[in-house]
Amino acid sequence: MHEMSLAEGVLQIVEDTARREGGGRVSVVVLEIGQLAAVVPEALSFCFDAVTRGSIAEGARLEMIALPGEGYCMRCERTVPLQSPVDACPRCGSGQVQLTQGNEMRVKEMQIEPEAPDERRVAAR
Repeated sequence: MHEMSLAEGVLQIVEDTARREGGGRVSVVVLEIGQLAAVVPEALSFCFDAVTRGSIAEGARLEMIALPGEGYCMRCERTVPLQSPVDACPRCGSGQVQLTQGNEMRVKEMQIEPEAPDERRVAAR
């Protein structure tokens, strides 16, 4: 199940970003996933819940935005919808279609809660 390694990669991005931004707990993670990326959303959600246990993203809501498959037909010189990365052009039937969207997966955005102030530091002031 490659969704586990994808979830681990997402967690790494989330932790690195939260650390860089100086934030605390992550409450929402939004992913863009191409419909041709061979990712099963339910499996990814399950794996994300598993890998985030004990991390700053534990309990975070995972939102997934599906991106449709698209390609550029060399013959028609147009962008066309694709249901598979090896589809022929639905307009002219040409096999000269280059995939332009639909196989990607990326962290689009995330919500980081402000880090709670350290009570000892506040008391020492």
